[in-house]
Amino acid sequence: MNLTFRKGTIEDKDQLQALGVLAYSQHQSAMTPENWRTYNSFMSNPETFTYLMSTSTCFLCEHENEIIGMAFLVSNGHPTEMFEEHWSYIRMVGVNPNFEGKGIAKRLTKMCIDFALETNENFVALHTSEFMNAARHIYEGFGFKVARELTRYDKKYWIYLLNIKTQ
Repeated sequence: MNLTFRKGTIEDKDQLQALGVLAYSQHQSAMTPENWRTYNSFMSNPETFTYLMSTSTCFLCEHENEIIGMAFLVSNGHPTEMFEEHWSYIRMVGVNPNFEGKGIAKRLTKMCIDFALETNENFVALHTSEFMNAARHIYEGFGFKVARELTRYDKKYWIYLLNIKTQ
């Protein structure tokens, strides 16, 4: 299978959003209808990807000119309720369900970590949840450790942290 990995640009925004809706819709059955509406409205909002493209570095995977995988690395200095000021963090790792199990998410995660090292970040964080169990082994394989646990959408979430200066 011919896969191309590259940095994303603003021109990719619409395809990235479509991939986000597709990739994350597989979690609908794990949520209440109300929580799904909230979750999906975030993913479906065009401003979500406009903001991500302006505050992060996007890495993507293409197959036959179709974007089938994505991950975003946000540099430190963009704290949220989950991520501290001095952490860079990975957001929205997503793969088209037809291409899962081919190492795409792992490669995109590695690209984020490598870019964080290149740009002198000290920490890379991310969050995942109990309904995204397939991803946890990828992150743990890179050495991410659970920094804390929280509840969102009535589900258990974990904040993972990697000190890349000790890797």
